[in-house]
Amino acid sequence: MPATSLRDVFSRIKDKPLVRPAYLRWKRGQFLSPDGYCAYFGIFDSFAAARAWLPPNPEFDHAPLAAPYLNEVSKKVFPYDYPVMRWLERALDLGATSVLDIGGSVGVHYYAYQPYIDMPPALSWHVIEVPAMVAIGRELAASTGAAALTFSDRLDEAIAARAYDIWISAGAIQYMEQGRPDQMLQKSRLRPNHILLNKIPLYDGPDFVTTQNIGNGAYTPVHVYNGARFVADIEALGYVLRDRWEVPDRSLHVPGHAERTCPHFAGLYFARDTCARQLVTPVEPPGHRAAARETLFSCQ
Repeated sequence: MPATSLRDVFSRIKDKPLVRPAYLRWKRGQFLSPDGYCAYFGIFDSFAAARAWLPPNPEFDHAPLAAPYLNEVSKKVFPYDYPVMRWLERALDLGATSVLDIGGSVGVHYYAYQPYIDMPPALSWHVIEVPAMVAIGRELAASTGAAALTFSDRLDEAIAARAYDIWISAGAIQYMEQGRPDQMLQKSRLRPNHILLNKIPLYDGPDFVTTQNIGNGAYTPVHVYNGARFVADIEALGYVLRDRWEVPDRSLHVPGHAERTCPHFAGLYFARDTCARQLVTPVEPPGHRAAARETLFSCQ
């Protein structure tokens, strides 16, 4: 029997009552091994419950996880970066001079975007990360002369201490226990005019927490959000969703829970509704199917 036929048969029977327990035991063992890198497992109602199930581990506060970002990743721009770069450049052109990068690793977005975007001389780019990444990021910034970059591991202090023109978070907030932008905004002293979120797991079902194998013996809980609620909660605070794009090379499947599948992640750009608007046609990056959209003309 051809391999494809065997896979088809298995996909049809793996959730049958007699097969499902054995299937989930196998997937659990695979998840907790090096072969489970990037895989997801389990449905939980909180980070606490997910952590109680996981083996003790450092999660993201683990220096070996920074290695890829010190090499090629921090120099690359991927297809899903182009919408972010488009709106970031527009915000900077309109006078923005400060960025809060939530979960920005060692400053990867700053390094990757800098060759393609004219960043103002007075730009400040503050990265929030776990302590291990903060230490490595500071060393890298010092060695590269990236004076605009600063680092901290205290998000609540950062958003309470000062205002930032732009908030960026790419593939990070879902790993934070208090990982809802609307809750962060409610804690901030002054809210940003621009919010750029990328690589976020949004789908049509209810919110839930799962776990992910992030490599090097580390695992972490992960939020998966109901997309409509996620957007509505931010809009309720005075923002308008200006753009949304798919991130097709990111998806989420939880073994044994096909109804919780997130077939692709999403990117979102929000702007304060106090900003005047102008209709433009953005440049179309690969995979970003956009019609004419409203963009910011001037901000109060």
